[in-house]
Amino acid sequence: MEPQEQQLSRSEFIAGLGRKGISSGGVAGHHALRGSGMGFCLFGNVAIASHYARQVKQLDRVLIVDWDVHHGNGTQDAFEGDPRVLYVSTHAAPFYPGTGALEERGAGNVVNVPLPHGAGDAAFVAAYEQVALPALERHQPQFILVSSGWDAHARDPLGSLQVATWGYTRAATLAVESARRLCDGRIVVALEGGYDTHALAWCASALVEVLLGDAPTPDPEPADVSPGDDLPSLIASARRLAGL
Repeated sequence: MEPQEQQLSRSEFIAGLGRKGISSGGVAGHHALRGSGMGFCLFGNVAIASHYARQVKQLDRVLIVDWDVHHGNGTQDAFEGDPRVLYVSTHAAPFYPGTGALEERGAGNVVNVPLPHGAGDAAFVAAYEQVALPALERHQPQFILVSSGWDAHARDPLGSLQVATWGYTRAATLAVESARRLCDGRIVVALEGGYDTHALAWCASALVEVLLGDAPTPDPEPADVSPGDDLPSLIASARRLAGL
């Protein structure tokens, strides 16, 4: 018998009906505030899912990773006083919405790594390997949510971080491997920004392959950009402020 296709909501994933998945419905959400929309965002999709995980499923530790080119001010605002939720963001700075400084730490549960324009893969990946990864391992999440904006891609017309498909795939691999190791594979990826069809197609396909445990297919037309420098001074500052 052929297995039936099953579409699960984020709430159903959290309830244990699914271990991992990607949500492509709706619009971006990480700028939305409690009482109003902001940017291109109407509802804080990931923030709502995290609230559900804590309040309905009574999870004690949730991780939100945000790799959109813009800082998720709405998500940070929702949880910066709640140590049960760790929020980790890489984003371009200075850039819209003007938040996400290194020094914004919330209740010790906010880790921001603002990257300079044109940073490239080296700094982007270093932020995940050297800052995000040890921070999430210390938090020991029971569930991981990802705000996946692919507008930091070098092809994107709005972003400026010059991240290639490889850099995004490396960050995705770290997140999925962390979920397998720390929380029985429970991870849901929700789409945020991203405005280049080639970048969207190949970042999304690589992410799905990583979620399935397959080797990601390389981008057949990789962006011709330098990986840049790994910005050791910035990474060291982020680690220090996060207490790593």
